[in-house]
Formats: sequence, structure tokens, C-alpha cells
Amino acid sequence: MSNSPTVLIIIVTWNKQSFVVDLLNSLQKLRYPVEQMGIVVVDNASTDGTVEVLKNDFPHIHLIENQENLGGTGGFNTGLAYAFSQPDGKYEYLWLLDNDVQVHRDALSELIAILESEQDVAIAGSTMMQLTTPWRINEMGAFVELGRGTLLLNRHREDVSGLQGKSLQELHECSIDLSEHLQQCQPCMDVDYVAAASLVIRSSVAKKAGLWDDYFIHYDDVEWCLRIARMGHRIMVSARSLIWHLPAEYKVPSWVLYYDNRNVLYMLEKHAGLSGIQGVRRWIRKKSLYYALLGKDDLARLHQEALDDYGQRKTGKRDIKLDTCYFPLSQVEELVQQEGVQRILIPWTVDLQASDLQKTLVKAMEMRPDLHVDYLVSPIPLLKNTLPCQLPGASSVHVPSGKIRRLYAYLKFRNKYDLVFQSDYRPILPLSWVAGKILFVNYEGVSLRQRPTLKTIFPYIRSLLGK
Repeated sequence: MSNSPTVLIIIVTWNKQSFVVDLLNSLQKLRYPVEQMGIVVVDNASTDGTVEVLKNDFPHIHLIENQENLGGTGGFNTGLAYAFSQPDGKYEYLWLLDNDVQVHRDALSELIAILESEQDVAIAGSTMMQLTTPWRINEMGAFVELGRGTLLLNRHREDVSGLQGKSLQELHECSIDLSEHLQQCQPCMDVDYVAAASLVIRSSVAKKAGLWDDYFIHYDDVEWCLRIARMGHRIMVSARSLIWHLPAEYKVPSWVLYYDNRNVLYMLEKHAGLSGIQGVRRWIRKKSLYYALLGKDDLARLHQEALDDYGQRKTGKRDIKLDTCYFPLSQVEELVQQEGVQRILIPWTVDLQASDLQKTLVKAMEMRPDLHVDYLVSPIPLLKNTLPCQLPGASSVHVPSGKIRRLYAYLKFRNKYDLVFQSDYRPILPLSWVAGKILFVNYEGVSLRQRPTLKTIFPYIRSLLGK
């Protein structure tokens, strides 16, 4: 590897001190000549002490401090501008990395191997594995369906049987070629897009393509890949270059929905023309109605604001304020102790063990003999990871497996309960109309919302109908 090409690693971080430190430590274990690598970290005005730690513990990196949070777009553009200012030939390749990934020791060398052997390939990306289940693929690159504005993640959530049961530490220390473990999988393949969570690009191509469009976050790397493909270059993903990243289902949809829906319209306009945008606009209006029906009116409003701002040609960062804040799981005990909460319904979709709510509810039931808790059992008991019940002392409630009969059963629950639990990851739409209060639960916190009404959902119905 003495003749290995030079690489500039670009990392953007914002208030993720421990994550970026772990990443920088993992980069020191790469099987790639350290003298051939440079590292620039762009800090987006972190307030958690990230800058101080980086200055003290990693003096060899080049640190750029932005005066405000410019998002992923602004952060990577800062790093790219720095790379473009370097003398020609100083860095042959640029490696863009998310701040919260962990990289395999061969992640970089395998990407460089593709680019060195395939001269018409401009971008090579890693296979993204799931940090929580390190033997599961999150995506092996993706394809872009321009007609609908959707990303088709390759091999999404596919388990690699040969790696199952191994810890992340074990996987870091062994050579891995997923093409040897998966059927019909080549060591590398052409795709439309690879995430900037781990993306290596030829410096010369990056400079010709220019900076990212000002999306703030999301779809900026998708647009860049499509732009570079239109320049006549190929984009490939490697089955031998691995990174680990927290899966999307662990991130509750909130303020990012605004950027997802606004930016996909800009991306489609640029790469598919205006013909397909009308259908995507209607789909965004449908999603806004969905969130209103769930009782998440502020998220429904974000979809409408995304449409409005696209129409007004607004890009970049937006000041977003949500109606409901999440509070710690520890405060649920106080909530269920309230006098007005007598009957609670908890569906099978809420993982009481993962969210550590089981102890809270058991304690509440012991202290309040008048508290009645019903557990809604899955109508399809053989579903993967479905438990028949997760709470001792709760009464099991069953509903039919047929969709129409099940919906009718949900309607009969109306006003029978004071509080209904909902999973932020897998909400059941009709349950948001059962009780006056809905507690949305995820692995980090909960939010209390009110039951939707015809008055709250009417604006979104009106928008969908085009009135």
C-alpha cells in the first residue's frame, strides 16, 4: 500500500461529541497508510464541548468551526470548499463520512480498490449495516424511482446469516466480503446513489460537479449522485466495504419531515422535470392528512409548509417549531398516577421492554388497584418479534385479523379508555381516535397528544381535495 492514493476524509458534526470521537478512533485502525490520509472535521457550532475535545485529543486533524449550524449540506459544502482550495493533486480522493458511523478496518481500501480499477466510476460507497443488529444490512446502495420520488434501498433489512450472533467488535476485527454470504451478490454493483455516510469520490470529479444544492439536510447527497451520473460517470457500492449506522426506524419522524418533503420536490424538478411532481405533491398532502389523523397536527403542518416553501422557491434552513415536546420516560409514572386516568390501552406495537416502561406500569398497577390496563394482542400472532403480552396483570384484548372487522372493533373501543399508548415507530391509526389522550412512545422519550377532531383534520382534507 506504499503507493496508495492520497485521501482527504471529510466529517461533519453537530453536538455528537462521543460519536465523532468513536469515529476518529476507528479511523486510526484503518488498514490504509496513515501518511496518505488527511482529516478535516467541520463542526456546525456544537454546544456540547465537541470543539474542545477535538482540539485537545486530536491535534493532527484540521478543524473548521462554523459559526452556526449549517446542516449536513452546509457542513459538507464547507469541507468540500476546503478540499477544492487545496493544490491540484494533493488529494486524489475525498471520503465523506457521517459523524455517527463506525467503519470497518477495510472500508476505505476496498472503495479505493474499485475506483483504481474502474476508471469510469466516480463514486464508490460502503454497504451500510445496522448498528443495533450489526449483521443486518440497512442499505447496499439505492436506486431512485424518479416517477414517485422514492429511494429503493438495495437489500434493506436483509440479515447476513454468516455474521449473525457476532458482536460489532468481532466484526471489526475480521475480513468480510458480503458477496460470499449472500445469494446473487457481486463484490460491487452499479447503483443510482450511495449515502454520504460513507462515500468516496474522485477529487477532480467533485470539483467539476461543484457544491451541494442548499437543502440543509436530506436528499442533498442523492441529488449530487444523480448530478454526477448525468455527467457520464458510474456510481458503485461495495460488498466488501462496511460501515455501521443507527437504522432509520430508531429515529422518530419529526422536524426532518419538512426537509424530506420539500427537498424531494427540488430533486425531482432537477432530474425528472415538472411532469412527475404533481403526483408527489398529492402524496405529500396524503401524508399530511395521515399525521393529522394520528393526532400529530404539527407534523401534518410541516408537510403543508414544505409544499408552500417549495412553491415560493425557499431553500436552506427553516426555523421549525413543533407543538409537542418529548419528555423522559421517567415522567410516565406521574402521568399514569393522575386521577383522570383509570383505563389504559396498550397495543402490541409498543415495546415495553425496549422502552423500559414495563417497570413503570407494574409499579403504577401495584399502587393503584383502581387502574385497569388492557393489552391489545396482535391479530396476527405469528408476526416476527410479536409477543402475546408484555405486562403481568393486564387484561388481554383480542381483535379480528380481517381489516374491516378489526376496524369495526377499534371503533367500539371509542371512549372506553382514558389513555392509549401508541408506538412512534408503528402507530395504529384508528387507536388515535379511541381515547382523549394518546401517549406516543419511542426508545428515548414520550409525547402526550390530544385526540384529533374533525376540526383539526378538515384543513388537510380540504388541501387534499384541492380546495
